[in-house]
Amino acid sequence: MSPLSAARAALRVYAAGAAVVLAQLLRRCLGGFAEPVFPPQPDRVAIVTGGTDGIGYATARQLARLGMHVIIAGNNDSKAQDVVRRLKEETSNDKVEFLYCDLASLTSIRQFVQKFKKKKIPLHVLVNNAAVMMVPQRKTRDGFEEHFGLNYLGHFVLTNLLLDSLKAAGRPGRTARVVTVSSATHYVGELRLRDLHGSRCYSPHGAYAQSKLALVLFTYHLQRLLAAQGSPVTANVADPGVVDTDLYRHVFWGTRLIQKMLGWWAFKKLKMLLSLEGRSRLTPWT
Repeated sequence: MSPLSAARAALRVYAAGAAVVLAQLLRRCLGGFAEPVFPPQPDRVAIVTGGTDGIGYATARQLARLGMHVIIAGNNDSKAQDVVRRLKEETSNDKVEFLYCDLASLTSIRQFVQKFKKKKIPLHVLVNNAAVMMVPQRKTRDGFEEHFGLNYLGHFVLTNLLLDSLKAAGRPGRTARVVTVSSATHYVGELRLRDLHGSRCYSPHGAYAQSKLALVLFTYHLQRLLAAQGSPVTANVADPGVVDTDLYRHVFWGTRLIQKMLGWWAFKKLKMLLSLEGRSRLTPWT
C-alpha cells in the first residue's frame, strides 16, 4: 500500500465513522434506541471474548443478568478477578468466570478451548468481540499483522474449534449462536490478498477495516455452510455503531478530542449496546 493509498484508507475510515455518528444522532432525534426485552436464559452458557472492557463487558453483564453462565475469554489476568467480582455483584449471578485466552496466540486459543471442553458443559452462545483498533504496526506471536491476526484469525480459529460444542447444544427452533462484532468500516475495507500483513506500506486504518471486512465475509460464509447442513447453529454479525469506549486510544488525535468533548452526546453509551441497528440478528431464543 502506497502512502497515498494509506491516506485514502484513513479518510474512508473516518468518513464511515462520521456517517455512523450522523445516523445515530438522527435515530436519537426520531425516538432514540429502545432497549429490547429478553426472556431469562438460566440454562444457557455463553463465551464472550474481550469481556473485561467496553462492549465485551457490557455484553457479559447483560447476558449474566439474563441468568446465563458467562465465561469471559481475555488476556488481562490482573483485571479479570475484579471484573468477575463486579459482574457477580451487579447481576446477582454467581455463574460468571474468567478463562485466559490470548487471541494473538494460536497456542493460547487451543489451550482455552481445551480448558473449556474439560468443564463438560454445553455452549449456546459465542460472542466474538475482542479487537484492537488502529494500533501501530506489530505482529502476533505467530507472525501475523496484529489486526488481521487477532481480530480475524484468532476468532476464526476459536469459532471453528468450538463449532462442535455449539452444534451439540443447539436444536431446531432453539439454535446456538455465533455473534461476531464487526464495524461499519468493513464497507470501506479492502482485502489485499497479496499483502495481507501490510508489509509493503502499513496503514493502521486499512488494516483495521480489512480485519472487519474479513469477519463479515467469514460470518456470511459460515452461515451459508451451517444452513446447508441444517445445523442448529446460526452465525450472526453485528455493527454496534460508534460507542464511547477506550478502543479509540490509537486513533487520530482530533478524533480523540471529539470523543472527549462530544462523546457523551454523539457516541453510543455502553448501556445502549443491545439496542443495535442489527437488533433482529440478536433476537432471543424461543
